[in-house]
Amino acid sequence: MIRHTVAFRLKHAPGSATERDFLQAACELAKIQGVQKFECLRQTSAKNPFTFGLSMEFADADAYAFYSDHPDHTAFVQQRWIPEVTEFIELDYVPHAP
Repeated sequence: MIRHTVAFRLKHAPGSATERDFLQAACELAKIQGVQKFECLRQTSAKNPFTFGLSMEFADADAYAFYSDHPDHTAFVQQRWIPEVTEFIELDYVPHAP
């Protein structure tokens, strides 16, 4: 299992229609085959500058690669993410066995 997460901040004014539109478009990524446990999250801690997060899981590296290379994902990155996100951090996790 791979858990793919990203925390980010948008260029848009908080609560604006453009912010809502971006988040709605991001939620469409959940429809890509292999995406599991998709969540769109609002960040509440004052410990970092990010305002939103996306989290999703994939069964394995092949499912993650399929998502990453999927035309809907690559279009979202080029058409929405790059122009509208000001700052982000991406983290990918696999379970750690002690």
